[in-house]
Amino acid sequence: MSLERNVETFIGCDAPYEEAEIVLFGAPFDSTTSFRPGARFGSAAMRHESFGLETYSPYQDLDLTDYSVFDSGDLELCFGSAEQALADIEERAETVLSDGKFPLLIGGEHLVTLGAFRAIAKKYPGVHIIHFDAHADLRDDYLGAKLSHACVLRRCHDIIGDGRIHQFCIRSGEREEFRFAKEHTDMHPLSLDGLEACVAALKAAGTPVYFTIDLDCIDPSAFPGTGTPEAGGITFLQLEKAMETVAQCNLVGADVNELAPMLDQSGVSTALACKVLRELLLAILKNKR
Repeated sequence: MSLERNVETFIGCDAPYEEAEIVLFGAPFDSTTSFRPGARFGSAAMRHESFGLETYSPYQDLDLTDYSVFDSGDLELCFGSAEQALADIEERAETVLSDGKFPLLIGGEHLVTLGAFRAIAKKYPGVHIIHFDAHADLRDDYLGAKLSHACVLRRCHDIIGDGRIHQFCIRSGEREEFRFAKEHTDMHPLSLDGLEACVAALKAAGTPVYFTIDLDCIDPSAFPGTGTPEAGGITFLQLEKAMETVAQCNLVGADVNELAPMLDQSGVSTALACKVLRELLLAILKNKR
C-alpha cells in the first residue's frame, strides 16, 4: 500500500513513499508517564523545529537530500487505552515492514516502543534490542499496570527472552530491576562502556537489531525537556558517536522517544532531539547502502 505524506515533514524527509528507504511515523502518546507528562507533543515539535537545522551533517559528511525518507506524520492514538494505542502502532509498523521499508518511530513516551517491537519480532524472530536510557524500564508492573513506560523493556523481554536485550547508560531503577538485569539482560550501567564489543559481536553474527533511544540517556544539563530527568547522563557528542557505532549492525527498526518539549521553554531540548534524529537517520542510511 502507499501512505500519505504528512503536511509538515521532518526536514529533508519528503520523498515519495514508494521511493523511501526509511519511513518515519509519530506516536503522540504519554498516558502512562510516571512523573511529568508532555511527551505526546514530542514528535510534532521535532517536525516543526527541524527547520532550524540543516539537512547536512558535518559529523558524518552526509546530507539527507541525498537519500529518500518519507514522513507519514503522527498516528491518531487512543489516550484512554494503552493496548489500543500499541495495536495501532504495531499495525503501522507492520505496514512499513511489509512494504520492505525501515520503520523509524518518534515518541511519545517509551511504552510506544512495544507496539513497533511487536511487529519487528514477528518478522525477525531472532531480533536483539540495543537500548539507550537513563532507566532500566524492567519493572514487571508500575502501580499494578503491566503496560507502562517503566515496564517497556520487561514486556519486550517477555517476547524475546534472555540475553537479547543490551542496555547502556542505565543509572536509575529499583533494586529488583538491576537484579533482574543481572540474570536476564546484558546491562552496561552508567555509561556506554562495552558498546563497541557488543556491536561487533552482533554484526559478525548478522543478527537483526532493533535500536531504541530514550533521550533521557542524555544528561539533563543538556536535555532538561523530558518527563523523568536523571543526572549523570552522556553528552550529545557521545550519543552521536554511539549511534554511528550501532548503525553498523543489521538494524531492522529504531525509535527515538521521551522528548517533552513544553518542559523546556528555551527550545534547546527540542533542537537537540532534532539533531539526534538527523544523525540517526544518516547513520542508518549510510550503512544500508
